Amino acid sequence: MSADSSAARTGGPAVPSASLLSQVRNATGLDPARCYQCGKCSAGCPMAAEMALKTHEIIRLLQLDLRDRLLAAESIWLCLTCETCTTRCPNGFDPAVVIDALREITLRERPDRVPRNIGAFHSAFLRQIRTHGRVFEFGLVASYKLRSGALLADVGAMPAMLARRKLALVPRRIEGIGEVRRIFDECAKTEEPR
Repeated sequence: MSADSSAARTGGPAVPSASLLSQVRNATGLDPARCYQCGKCSAGCPMAAEMALKTHEIIRLLQLDLRDRLLAAESIWLCLTCETCTTRCPNGFDPAVVIDALREITLRERPDRVPRNIGAFHSAFLRQIRTHGRVFEFGLVASYKLRSGALLADVGAMPAMLARRKLALVPRRIEGIGEVRRIFDECAKTEEPR
């Protein structure tokens, strides 16, 4: 019985019938079954030591269609999208694209599962790019700390960074800032409402 016919019978909203596996296949055009768990992706991952689930384990959970476990995994947010995993894959699979698709699905379906500090960093980073066309490090750090609540973390490093001129106190804008903002505006138009 389809979700639509079940909703018609009960009068409730339709429950998505698509599995996470099929959602990722549709979003990426990739078949996770191509991964045969050799582990080369995880062996080359610069973030592997920080991730509870290594890259190959993320793909394995996807193969098993374990939606709740994957969408709750902080590991998908720690991926740097450096594509080392993709480059190392002997089977031509693209784990980086799959992890990116998992992030998008999580943002759309379960935004409450995005770790606060990671969401705060992403928001602060994008705000800097939209405002200045580049990263203004001092503004990025200040915005991140306010959003994440980690106000005093690393505060001891600031005087030395200022003394060595590693942090500028005044932002510089790029010449094409209007074009950058136009790109942000176009993306906002196509983004699905959350």
